[in-house]
Amino acid sequence: MTAMRTSRVPRRTFRMPGWVLLVAPVLAILLALYVLPVASIFTESFLVDGKVSLGNYTGFFGTEQYVGILLRTFLFALVATLLCGVLAYPYAFLLTRVTGRLKIVLVALVLVPFWTSMLARTYAWLVLLQDNGPVQAFLQSLGITVPLLRSPAGVLIGMVQILLPFMVLPLYNTMSGIDRRLLHAAETLGANKLKAFVKVYFPLSLPGLMSGGIIVYVLSLGFYVTPAILGSPQTSLLSQLIVQEISQRLDWGSAGAMSVILVVLTLAFLALAARFLNLRSIFSNSEGDR
Repeated sequence: MTAMRTSRVPRRTFRMPGWVLLVAPVLAILLALYVLPVASIFTESFLVDGKVSLGNYTGFFGTEQYVGILLRTFLFALVATLLCGVLAYPYAFLLTRVTGRLKIVLVALVLVPFWTSMLARTYAWLVLLQDNGPVQAFLQSLGITVPLLRSPAGVLIGMVQILLPFMVLPLYNTMSGIDRRLLHAAETLGANKLKAFVKVYFPLSLPGLMSGGIIVYVLSLGFYVTPAILGSPQTSLLSQLIVQEISQRLDWGSAGAMSVILVVLTLAFLALAARFLNLRSIFSNSEGDR
């Protein structure tokens, strides 16, 4: 008999791709420190006395004071964003025109706040804006009497000072990539400097202004420390109300509902911005491909 030869089929062994081992620790950290807490807050927002209910949401929108605080939060964020844009635009423009040590100093003034605690900066404003502080003394010498501390003005001053670098940097990045020969070309075609700036330079700088505005607006919606220190109960924002619900009333369900509402409205704002603006183009242009 002829011996039958049997061919052995090699076993296929599953090998985990190397990138999975690199990504797995990061995913585990995100799951433990971000996904699970957010999921817990989301679940708590639908529980009332241990039962699934929309009571926390109906209670929020049914309370006029809470709705007013929500509207105030978005209004403060809008005003802070506009003020940051007005202040950051000429500053970023100046950064693109100066050189040498002056430019180093101006850039350092933007970057230093990132290395300073936000709490320390807010307490510094508390000293500066108090009734017998240097800012009030200067205003009174000019015959101006304006309440700053415990007022909307004080809260906005603190917010703008903290958020200003987030507007300056995208603007500077975009402006530094604008070819100034376009301005000279516009002037040779008959446009004066102002018209060349409005028709040529400003439209080219809009991606940086838009990207910085979106970043500042979203960050403004979650501000807590600055309004809590510089503001008053009459100027409280939604983040303060969330902390109050947890620390004073131990109402995790109500606080969770407020958090979910704020997140959903923020995502709705980003979706609306993406609907009317090409966010991918704006943020890619603000990166400054030179």
